[in-house]
Amino acid sequence: MVKTSPQIDRGEISSLLDSALAGEKYPIARLISYIENPLYSHQYRQLIFPLLQEKQQDVAKNLTIGITGTPGAGKSSLIGELCHTFIKDSEQKLAIVAIDPSSNVSGGSILGDRTRVVLPTRENRIFFRSQASQLEMGGVNPYTYHVIRFLRYLFDYVIIETVGIGQNETEVTYLADFSFLVLQPLGGDQIQFMKSGIMEVPNAFIINKCDEEELAAQSYHTLSTSLSFLKDTISQELPPIFLTSTVSKKGIQELFQFLQKLPAPHFRNQESKHQLQKWIVSDYGKLGLQKVLRDFPGEFVEEMIDFESLQAKIQEHMGL
Repeated sequence: MVKTSPQIDRGEISSLLDSALAGEKYPIARLISYIENPLYSHQYRQLIFPLLQEKQQDVAKNLTIGITGTPGAGKSSLIGELCHTFIKDSEQKLAIVAIDPSSNVSGGSILGDRTRVVLPTRENRIFFRSQASQLEMGGVNPYTYHVIRFLRYLFDYVIIETVGIGQNETEVTYLADFSFLVLQPLGGDQIQFMKSGIMEVPNAFIINKCDEEELAAQSYHTLSTSLSFLKDTISQELPPIFLTSTVSKKGIQELFQFLQKLPAPHFRNQESKHQLQKWIVSDYGKLGLQKVLRDFPGEFVEEMIDFESLQAKIQEHMGL
């Protein structure tokens, strides 16, 4: 059966983009649904992103924050408190993309993270989107990258919350400009903290649920001691550690102030390169990646990679 291209209405997409740039939530959600379309995502993106670049040139001030951690560490509740702080203490706009695990049996997902984030319904400065992981490894969704790219044109901050992860699922760090690992008090002994993989990746750590001062202090000491052993691997400086509680509001303001001071990146070439190579391996395998890198060496070293154009060129080159 030959797959035909969808009849995409350029006028409809342009109108939706105008409304999305004005902060309206339904058009944003509608456009994301087009980007997440499993059959025609590429065709929609070939229209959406060039139009976005015409309408909204400046995304340099945007910052993408990755929040990952073990199940039950309170990631969603913590993000909810940060949202309320953004509404109260700033005029900035914030989007959240929360990834929930999909069932290995049915393929479905509860998308329960939004139940932890209670926001004013008419507040257009905050946008929340749930995604199912679709059994993708690394705690994200196959279309998360493109949704994040889209939201960067509309919001000052974009937060990615991954599914509850294990010790080697670090994909969020390839999407985020700055990433946090959220832990809970006494969530592991010193050996667990020192295990390679996830502990070497975050830019900062958050020990959440710090309502009991003594337990929080013990965990802080254990984590900081473990990081001191790993500092030659992760960096010469120890990453920041925040102690927070969504019940007592402990540390929320300090975390918000820290986010406000983070610098935005100049460009994200390495991110685009990683996502393109990931797509090539998914569709053509490792041999396909070797062929593409051999046949298109220059395109992967440019400062700005046009994802959709290069993707189309590779598909044509591979005979699709």
